Amino acid sequence: MQELQYLTFLISEELFGLGILYIKEIIEFESVTHVPMMPDYIPGVINLRGNVVPVIDLNARFYKKKTETNRKTCIIITEINVENEIIDVGLLVDAVNEVVDITPESIEEPPSFGSKIRLDFIQGLGKLENKFVIILKVNQILELSELQAIQETSSNLM
Repeated sequence: MQELQYLTFLISEELFGLGILYIKEIIEFESVTHVPMMPDYIPGVINLRGNVVPVIDLNARFYKKKTETNRKTCIIITEINVENEIIDVGLLVDAVNEVVDITPESIEEPPSFGSKIRLDFIQGLGKLENKFVIILKVNQILELSELQAIQETSSNLM
């Protein structure tokens, strides 16, 4: 039985997970450089070792409210595959929890009701002892047109 590892993190007091293979690093939130004409859920970009990395505020993306930043706020650096090109994207989250093992048998289909989040963002619900982890599809968090706008903007910033 194969166990898959997921990094768990909090967004609006809900527990989310992302496959560990998608994650490059986790950095402390300091600040972002605001970029005009971006969607509300993209507060800006960060400079990560000379690369311009767009940051997606997952609270704003899923719940239509900005993340209240504090000392636990983190940016998860992940890779997203867009038209066979891999780009780095930062995911702004309230807090990072831990890495957990979830077997494929413990992952349920996402429910078609009751979720405040669009179902195309959700891979499934992972069962841990007494709670669920909402497992995200990292490549669905951004839409193609938005990614192209980000790429054009970030190449103009370089």
